[in-house]
Amino acid sequence: MTSPGWRSVVIAVLAAGSAFGCAAGAKKIESSPGGVKASGAVVAAAVADAVPSHVLTIPKGIKWVPFVLGGRGVKAAVLSGDPEKPGPFVLRIKSPAGVKVPPHWHPGDEHITVLSGTFAVGAGDVFDARKLTALPAGSYVLLPREMRHFAQSKTPTVVQVHGTGPFQVDFVNPADDPRKQAPAR
Repeated sequence: MTSPGWRSVVIAVLAAGSAFGCAAGAKKIESSPGGVKASGAVVAAAVADAVPSHVLTIPKGIKWVPFVLGGRGVKAAVLSGDPEKPGPFVLRIKSPAGVKVPPHWHPGDEHITVLSGTFAVGAGDVFDARKLTALPAGSYVLLPREMRHFAQSKTPTVVQVHGTGPFQVDFVNPADDPRKQAPAR
């Protein structure tokens, strides 16, 4: 019989500590051949770190900011997590009609849900409008890691992007990267 992995043991200990209200003042978690020992404040802190915070967002509470990767008039709002750090994230991107996203790829899977408008996506190393597939509101697309793709907002759009960070965008043609372009004067 194999013993449970360390992750299972820690999760079980954390769950038990949370359920039974540990005594305050514990300073460390100890590992021994018999298992993991934890109690008190350490368990409470570990549980707080292990369980994501409750997030509830209504449309008027969304804080839109300019999105450097999207071009002129494009805004983004992070709803959950931090796209720049490891872990799950959810963000929304609002684009005016006609915005084009040059060919690029990501080291992780990109999940896109079209919330409003018509957003179009195509695959390849070169932007080709003939290869775009129009996605009306309610559509979903999974772009697997390293898949070269491009996009365009056919109408004003809001898309929701989720994945596992850090969220990285690598442009096929480095000259297309707006982060490397001189600011407009």
